[in-house]
This record gives sequence, C-alpha cells and structure tokens, in this order.
Amino acid sequence: MTSVEALLAGGAGGAVRMATLDDGTEVVVKSGEPSAIAAEAAGLRWLAEPGAVGVPEVLGTAEGRMVSTRVPSGSPDAGAAERFGRGLAALHAAGAPAFGSPPPGGPVDAWIGGARMENVTDEDWPSWYAEHRVLPHARRALGGDDLGLVERACERFADVAGPPEPPARLHGDLWTGNVLWSGGQGWVIDPAAHGGHRETDLAMLALFGAPQLETILAAYDEAAPLAEGWRDRVGLHQLWPLLVHAELFGGGYGRQALAVCERLARRA
Repeated sequence: MTSVEALLAGGAGGAVRMATLDDGTEVVVKSGEPSAIAAEAAGLRWLAEPGAVGVPEVLGTAEGRMVSTRVPSGSPDAGAAERFGRGLAALHAAGAPAFGSPPPGGPVDAWIGGARMENVTDEDWPSWYAEHRVLPHARRALGGDDLGLVERACERFADVAGPPEPPARLHGDLWTGNVLWSGGQGWVIDPAAHGGHRETDLAMLALFGAPQLETILAAYDEAAPLAEGWRDRVGLHQLWPLLVHAELFGGGYGRQALAVCERLARRA
C-alpha cells in the first residue's frame, strides 16, 4: 500500500525521489536537514495562499521528510509566460509582515539551496539586505580585500536601492531551474521564501537566463509597474545569489559578485 503516511514513515531513500500513491497521484518525496525541509514546506504553503502562481501541494511532512504533488515539466509559450508574470506580481503583492520575515510556521534558521539563511526582520530594506543577505555569505565565501570591497558596496545600498517598497512575498530562490512549466502556467518549486524586495525575485530569474524572460517581465510591469531605474538595480539584487553561489561552489561566482560591488562602489 502506497500512502503519504507510508512514504513519510519510510523516508525517501535519497534526497529526492518520485512515487505514485494508490489513487494514482504522482508525488515527490524529499528528505534532508529537518530545518531545510520545514522551511521548504512552510514556504510552499505560504506561496500557495494567494493562488497567484502554480505551487505544488504539500501533502504531508515528518522530521526531515516531505511529500508534495509532482509537477510535470514542459516548456513555456508566450501565453504561459505572460500569465506567470502577472501571477508573480500578484504573489509579491500578497506581501509579508517585514523584510526577512519567515513564512508562518517556518524557522528563523532557514536555507537557500545548501547555504544557511537567517530570517531576521527589519523595516529598512537596504540595511537588512546588507546585514542579513549579502554580508553573511560574503564572510563565508571571501576574505581580505575582497570582503572589504563588499563592505564598501553595502554602504552604498541606501543610495542606489531606489524608492522604498513594501515587503513582498518572495520565492527567494527564483532561478530558472525552480520554475516549471505545465498546463499553460508557471509553477514554482524549492523556495527560500521570506519577506523581501520584489526586484530580487526578478533579478534571480534573469541571472541564469529564464526562458521567455522579457515576456514575463513585460507582463509583470504591466500588472504592477516597477519603479523607475529598476533595470539599473538588477546587479544589486543579483549580488546576494552570486555570493550564495560563491559560498557553495566558488569559481567565477565570487568574481562576478566583486564586479557588481565595484560598480556599486563607484556609483554617485
């Protein structure tokens, strides 16, 4: 007998595997560090609340294990990309209590991929972004003069961040691999959900080249116009995921992050 309870009791036998319940429902069974699984489950439920974009349903959780519905993966057409752009705007508009707030029931000590992410709240986005997103990963990935450059760039965040925005309900790890396309719409998986700046999700979509990106952005901007100069701020918002990747994988990600910091430090 294959049931959610049996899958949770038996574990996943690996990080992620697929299974089929007795009623024919295809599911994903995921196991991992308990706080990471708890954060992901809470994030999926929080992102699903507005009904704005496709989100897999969490069918059950146990200590370090989660069962959720499986989303078949396809390719987007222009219509699906437009719907996703408008839906993402509605998801962000659903809001969050503060910058850094975790989803209801989610842990403060959360994760983005394999990197730790602390959900500490603040009302001021530039200072919160520097202290609780950029600098923690920079300190783990860089040192010496490189870390000094990041610290100098952080001092400029208030000057280059654009007009104040209310806290948005962010996916938080919205690179192209975490967006699936099925049934004429976009679905989001593997969130690092928290309250943040809506431009951060959009910058992450651009970082690794999401398909139909310009269509998504145009639909988003039509539904919820972005503040003037938002394209000039893409690098600012990509700095955090670049440093996460530098921490996890090293290589050229640190150099990319430092190039962003050099541009920010020079901006008048």
